[in-house]
Amino acid sequence: MFRPQRPDGRAVLVMPGGGYVFVSLINEGVNVARVLNPLGITVFVLAYRLPGEGWFNRTDVPLQDAQRAMRLIRANAAHYRIDPAKLGILGFSAGGHLGGTVTVGHADPVYKPRDTADSLSARPAFSGLIYPVTQFASAGPNSRSGPNLFGGPPPAGAASARFDVLTRASPAMPPLFLCHAVDDGTVAVGQSIALLEAARRHKVPVEAHLLERGGHGFGALSLPPTNPGHKWLDWFAVWTAMHTK
Repeated sequence: MFRPQRPDGRAVLVMPGGGYVFVSLINEGVNVARVLNPLGITVFVLAYRLPGEGWFNRTDVPLQDAQRAMRLIRANAAHYRIDPAKLGILGFSAGGHLGGTVTVGHADPVYKPRDTADSLSARPAFSGLIYPVTQFASAGPNSRSGPNLFGGPPPAGAASARFDVLTRASPAMPPLFLCHAVDDGTVAVGQSIALLEAARRHKVPVEAHLLERGGHGFGALSLPPTNPGHKWLDWFAVWTAMHTK
């Protein structure tokens, strides 16, 4: 947890990427807090469990951790000095897929309730998805998130469909913020464009920033000042304020 000196009630659960084989805690976690804390936003960085670590149900453990984190944060909102109605998410790459899964599957019954915190909602007030994987079937050969989540090629049928953010998109989604580089060679920009189109079809508020250059994994602070997108987190902060009045 990273607290600002002057919290304004907004909070973000950050889900770093790493292809579901590692968690990019600095580039897509700690550095996010360095930018958002001075803007009044409390930041929680989720070091979620990974599918390949030997868990019984490998596909559900990241979502279990994300849901549980959202509920625990809300249960302790007064202690953290945040407004539970102003808690959103920010996910990157595979963490963007996890964030998208929380966006459409925040109520999926992936674990047995443990305490009173689990009676609270895990639904984000807003969802920021940065160069996210939104559908394994169209992610392309350079994206390994699907095979790493499932331990092989994503299976056909319901087992895989639960993790298809595009297919599960609906009017019930919270407002979406998308940022993706057109020259991303790992997760094609079409993944974000497809979600943008889905949000518009379902009349879900959405803002999208498509950068000409930036590649994959630019995180919070890696874009140089010469790149027009290097202030994307400032855009995100302004956008969250618009949706948490």
